[in-house]
Amino acid sequence: MSVSRTLLAAFLSAHALAGLAQQSTVRTVATFAGGCFWCMEPPYDALPGVISTTSGYMGGSKRNPTYEEVTSGATGHAEVVQVVYDPGKVSYEKLLEVFWRNVDPTVRDRQFCDIGSQYRTSVFYHTEEQKRLAEASKAALAKTKPFKDSIVTPVARAGEFWPAEDYHQDFYIKNPVRYKFYRTGCGRDARLKQLWGSVPH
Repeated sequence: MSVSRTLLAAFLSAHALAGLAQQSTVRTVATFAGGCFWCMEPPYDALPGVISTTSGYMGGSKRNPTYEEVTSGATGHAEVVQVVYDPGKVSYEKLLEVFWRNVDPTVRDRQFCDIGSQYRTSVFYHTEEQKRLAEASKAALAKTKPFKDSIVTPVARAGEFWPAEDYHQDFYIKNPVRYKFYRTGCGRDARLKQLWGSVPH
């Protein structure tokens, strides 16, 4: 075999191995309900190790619900964000930490200006290990929280996930002015600062 062919074979072999390494990236799913899903995508998108976020619906009875059906409160779904992440780069515990700091866990069936069970908070676990970690995180927070009110956010088994309509995905990027107006007008950051002492970004 000539030197050029040897080099070519080595190059192709290295390229194939690199491609295999990329394909073998471990992907794990986590799902959180934190009120308006528009506001739950940004903190996870900014987290190293997160591969993707998708706004959607979980916890209800109707198959393939529409946004209008969910917001009516009739289907039983909650607005959620489903996070696909690499556990080698970011831990589930870190995802939980980000979740708590971006919600008001002291109220039931509402978040900020949005009222109804569709805006409830919840940690939806996909595995028994996620359940264990979520319950431990909640218990630890109950002891160290900087506010007096009780934490009422449940840890619940994940059901079927239904992605929201395309126009809801990455809404904060597609419609930054409208997003900022909504977030500010809804009092989200003001309440988060009141609860946690700072506004997460």
